[in-house]
Amino acid sequence: MRIAILSRNADLYSTKRLAQAGRQRGHDVLVLDHLKCYTVIERDNPTVFYEGKTLPHIDAVIPRIGHSVTQYGTAIVRQFEMMQVFSAVKSLAITRSRDKLRSLQILSKAGVGIPKTAFATDPSAIDSILSQVGGVPVVIKLLEGTQGVGVMLAETRKAAKSIIETFYDLKTHIMVQEFVQEADGADIRAFVVNGKVVGAMKRQSKLGDFRSNLHRGGKGEAVKLSKAEKQTAVAAAEAMGLNVAGVDMLPSHRGPLVIEVNSSPGLEGIEAATGIDIADKIVQYVEKNVRTNKKDKIGV
Repeated sequence: MRIAILSRNADLYSTKRLAQAGRQRGHDVLVLDHLKCYTVIERDNPTVFYEGKTLPHIDAVIPRIGHSVTQYGTAIVRQFEMMQVFSAVKSLAITRSRDKLRSLQILSKAGVGIPKTAFATDPSAIDSILSQVGGVPVVIKLLEGTQGVGVMLAETRKAAKSIIETFYDLKTHIMVQEFVQEADGADIRAFVVNGKVVGAMKRQSKLGDFRSNLHRGGKGEAVKLSKAEKQTAVAAAEAMGLNVAGVDMLPSHRGPLVIEVNSSPGLEGIEAATGIDIADKIVQYVEKNVRTNKKDKIGV
């Protein structure tokens, strides 16, 4: 089987591990920079070119699309989907996951626990939305962001109003979210593959920071999830249409609250914390679905 990993950098840990896992299982693995791909669209003949040449037959793609190139990256994934190439992560699901507000709306509709969140553009609504989410402190987030970038904690009403007004003046969309005090600077990353949690870690923020992202200096350790946490992680991934996902949850007095569902979750932190070969589980999932798709095509 020939698998293409769509990644800007073949030397990134996650990309290298996926390539290694694929090759160890006997597959031909290509690492393709999706920005060097281009598409040609015509009736009944969608094609993808790489560095000016037609790609050889590809059985499956594993997208590793960065936030800054979401639109172009998902267009390439969508073209492969049109060519009936199996994608470990669907283009529509990637697009959904990159908009924090849209993600929360999807999760809310699916009945998944989330922090109370407000969204507005009218400065006269600031006092009301601060009250609606339980008052200060509040978390203020850009609608698009990753690795903790664009996430701020406003500890006083004055600070919250100042930050929100500044973003409104800049015509930048934000959402205002309740601060879950009992989480105590920690969250849980559950890695979901094909409807099952295959690994989980607790991430603790560094001293003086409420963000637990490992890229912001947080520390990760393996954790055994409760039944509620497992069910929430799986439900969140399913609601987003993601068969490979990193689901981030805050522990709270009313159960786990999902703060983000990541469509390109990094492997380094979770594999180091748990000792689980997550890359191999992703490749196994791809194998299973490629075999199923081939049987469907020949009517077996």
